[in-house]
Amino acid sequence: MLRHNGSMLTRRELLAASAGLGAVSGCADRAGMPVIGVVPKGTNHTFWQSVHAGAIKAGQEFGLDIEWNAPQMEIDAARQIAIVENFITRQADGIVLAPVDSEALVTVVERAADRGIPVAIFDSAINTDKIITFVVTDNYLGGVMAADRMAQIIDGRGKVGVIGFMPGSASTMKREAGFVETVEEKYPDIEIVGVKFNMADRAKALAEAENLMTAHPDLAGFFADNESSVDGTVQAVKQRGMAGKVKIVGFDASETLIEDMRAGVIDSIVVQDPFKMGYESTRQMFLHLNGEPTEAHIDSGAYLLEPSNVDSPEMQAVVLPDLEYWLGEGAGGH
Repeated sequence: MLRHNGSMLTRRELLAASAGLGAVSGCADRAGMPVIGVVPKGTNHTFWQSVHAGAIKAGQEFGLDIEWNAPQMEIDAARQIAIVENFITRQADGIVLAPVDSEALVTVVERAADRGIPVAIFDSAINTDKIITFVVTDNYLGGVMAADRMAQIIDGRGKVGVIGFMPGSASTMKREAGFVETVEEKYPDIEIVGVKFNMADRAKALAEAENLMTAHPDLAGFFADNESSVDGTVQAVKQRGMAGKVKIVGFDASETLIEDMRAGVIDSIVVQDPFKMGYESTRQMFLHLNGEPTEAHIDSGAYLLEPSNVDSPEMQAVVLPDLEYWLGEGAGGH
């Protein structure tokens, strides 16, 4: 608590008073609920919207006020640090974070913990143990799944390019490692001709994919390890008239990319369960705030999405949660 005009301000009152400092606004009808700042890497992709929906569901079930704020660009560690700093200053009851960089966010996360604000981490690792839980896909396994699928569809031989996200992002670096190491260990007739990074920029992903196809006219396939990487790679292959000929195995789905898969431009997509990530990391925060045991590590799952299973109820629930419902005012989204 902080003293103001001779009286004590509660954590909730301080949050309300500080709402103009750059974080998303609180909801007046939620006064008295624990305030949880949920800070993803970005906001634009379907993946993060699904995380938001999961957090809202947990907030609704457990009586938490979910405040959502994120950088515009998924590579903007400085902005993400500022957002977390703001939640610390405003004395949020807890912070749920997907760190842009495993090193850059360490100091601010440890500062939150030292101030008595618990931090739950999801999606991507951070190099500190001052957290209450880590909810994550087994990203290395996802890369292994993609490598095995690629080997299957190019008959175990040929040149393959990798369009990655950015250096320093723990989750995508593990996907790249899983893919590259599996190819090197199991498929000697597959040559990885380059690992390029798009830095969260679809146009750069397109350019890098174009460059690899120019340098290697006999390129057999691409592994693209996040939504923006897949999107740019798809556009490059379409522009070259190589749809279906240069095979694409992606990571992370959107409605547009699923349609590209149905059309045969993308062979398959390794998908996570971002709704579960948002829900479980927020639920663990609730348990911690109530003095109940939490799980140090939760595997949120990875699945290979193909045309043969895309319409199954199980896969539809993972890749296309009802975002309109959960992020609408009626379900508590704000």
